[in-house]
Amino acid sequence: MAEAKLSPAFLPAHALPHPMANPGYGKRAAPGQLPRTAHDFAHLPSREAAVAAYIDRLPGGADISVKTLATTLPYGQCALRTALNNLQRAGHLRRGREHLADSGSPRWITRTWFSRTARDDDWWAAFTRGDVPRGQPDCPAPTRSRAYILLAALGRTTPALSLSAASCADLAPLLTEWFVRGATDDHVLQALTSGLPTPVHSPAALVRTRLTSKLPPEPVPPTRRPLRVMECAKCGTPGRPEALPGGVCGACRGEAAPPRHTAPLPTSAVHAHAAAARAAMVDRRERPRV
Repeated sequence: MAEAKLSPAFLPAHALPHPMANPGYGKRAAPGQLPRTAHDFAHLPSREAAVAAYIDRLPGGADISVKTLATTLPYGQCALRTALNNLQRAGHLRRGREHLADSGSPRWITRTWFSRTARDDDWWAAFTRGDVPRGQPDCPAPTRSRAYILLAALGRTTPALSLSAASCADLAPLLTEWFVRGATDDHVLQALTSGLPTPVHSPAALVRTRLTSKLPPEPVPPTRRPLRVMECAKCGTPGRPEALPGGVCGACRGEAAPPRHTAPLPTSAVHAHAAAARAAMVDRRERPRV
């Protein structure tokens, strides 16, 4: 399938730049996405691919409600609503509400999370719990990772650290852990190239030693973990992610309602139901619908 593109020439002049949502709302990028490529949405139908490519390039906080997208894209609101629901089923989009624990505010904020990298239901469930999952099994890694590219380029600026292709592939997993821990390219280059001995007898051995001995500490987790509740894409009913496969609740999929519990619910289930109930009580007039 050819890459889906939306040229600015096809967009109304008054729609540029794309409107931003009210502070705290709008597009939220999911963490841990793979680098952007020309084929990120090739698995989608042309309309969904075009909408996804457009949203992917919008900044955080952009208004991606159906009404606003209809003013900037060559599709009507009905078509866009269907396209967004399809993106949700494909794992690129989730809708829900979020509240920061210990924030001092009782309000739940409506969120729309977008991921260029398609995620499965297990990934979104972990994200809802406040975890930041690393990667996804069914998403192939790029042929040359960020770590490989940096290692391969070392010899251009520091000839003493010229590495073979095999050494780059062997050392890349060690460097990837630096990036997971928040290191920047400049940080890595400083750690690998400063204070080099003369001569460097084994570039690969030296780089391996420095990647191991100078590994930054793991980032300190935030003190405030977000509380998140996902919503059904069709009816907006909040619920736990395992009850919303593909972002759609059982009732909207035509499934029979589960039997009522006769035994007391465990504490964890009570807390989950209470969180969903509090989220449902938020004034819907404050929620920009997508």
